[in-house]
Amino acid sequence: MTDEEWAVLEPLLPVSNNRCGRWRDHRQVMNGIIHRLSTGVQWRELPERFGPWKTVHKRHLLWSADGTWERFLQHVQAAADAEGDLDWNVNVDSTSVRAHQHAAGAPHEPASRPTWLLKGGATKISSPARAHDRAAPAGGGGAPGEALGCSRGGLTTKIHIVTEGRCRPLSLLVTPGQRADCTQFELVMDKIRVPRTGLGRPRRTPDSVGADKAYSNRKIRAYLRKRGIRHVIPEKKDHKAARLRQGSHGGRPPGFNKDRYKDRNTVERAIGKLKQFRAVATRYDKRGYVYLGTVTAAALLIWLRS
Repeated sequence: MTDEEWAVLEPLLPVSNNRCGRWRDHRQVMNGIIHRLSTGVQWRELPERFGPWKTVHKRHLLWSADGTWERFLQHVQAAADAEGDLDWNVNVDSTSVRAHQHAAGAPHEPASRPTWLLKGGATKISSPARAHDRAAPAGGGGAPGEALGCSRGGLTTKIHIVTEGRCRPLSLLVTPGQRADCTQFELVMDKIRVPRTGLGRPRRTPDSVGADKAYSNRKIRAYLRKRGIRHVIPEKKDHKAARLRQGSHGGRPPGFNKDRYKDRNTVERAIGKLKQFRAVATRYDKRGYVYLGTVTAAALLIWLRS
């Protein structure tokens, strides 16, 4: 982590820990987390210059559970928005990630966070898994709510992502690999939350949304119309044929701007940047919330280095 990147995050970090007194050097620990992000190395194999590996590991677990990584990400997004450096013409897509065999085998517990996070005055922070993610994937392979799905190639996780116009992630969501993109559209859009540096509510509504045919259905278009968001989503061939068969009762075709749709490459490029981090490109984390923290930390680095 460079001095410029550290200067952005240092004011946001706590100086004391209610359980153990003072924190170990945050910069040393964060450099250890970044090293693991970039290389995908096992936590036990972290070089000694980053301090005890257990300290680095537990810090990442805690920050993934209590939303610290998300707050860091929102902070840099807010700073960019205040400077007019955030393009609100966003794009949505998803990517599948192979899960390593070490990612399976998490205990089947109702809580999705380790019990030590609740000791010593720590608050209850991570929300329980959504109802549609609580069922274990068919064929086994993971505890309920851990965003692990089965496919012919093995265990997979899907990352749903919204990016702004400069290839930087705005919001992230992880689900089992078999989840359809269209079913997660509203969830990942609702996670957009860019705070104001001054007074005012966080901004949650983009100027326009671009997406591919996987998101072409009436429910998504109605959701965007209700929120007053312009969209560029191509119509599927079977939807177009069904509309034409109905004649005048089929309604007008959805608007489509070819030039705006060309900008959808920004989300593909953002996914490429995320997968430069080996701990993102292959999932090694057992817990779903920890892997989401890993992806969010990688997104934070993309913002800091952009």
